[in-house]
Amino acid sequence: MSIARLGADELPEIRALLEANGLPVADVGPDIMFLGVRDRVGLEGIVGLERHGDVGLLRSLAVRPDRRRSGLGSSLVAELERGAAGDGVETMYLLTTTAEHFFVHRGYARIERVAVPPAIRATTEFASLCPASSTVMRKPIDAADPGVVL
Repeated sequence: MSIARLGADELPEIRALLEANGLPVADVGPDIMFLGVRDRVGLEGIVGLERHGDVGLLRSLAVRPDRRRSGLGSSLVAELERGAAGDGVETMYLLTTTAEHFFVHRGYARIERVAVPPAIRATTEFASLCPASSTVMRKPIDAADPGVVL
């Protein structure tokens, strides 16, 4: 498995995988950096990062149904965190309606919406795409193990 940064030319395929997983695509564009894994069929899994200074918003972890429960999602998240930390991101945030358990097992902790920094609160995902009932989570990340260059 080779995790790589995806390019703007792959946005249609990224959007298709997100839609197939019931995730929002309205603001998905070149300003969100995506990592992904590909096979002969297409994208197996992706994860995105919306960076705002030293904080990042983990966006849109999506894995094709035939690759779920394979560890691919965990690998994508770990690689994104390593690369983000190596690029100066100190804390990751995310919103989820269905994957709180998955992220708790990867070191994320549930927080109140009011504890989110203004830069993350101002994102389209936080402000309008995800419902107010979404779980908000945070994780400090460590720059000691850089991954894919973001």
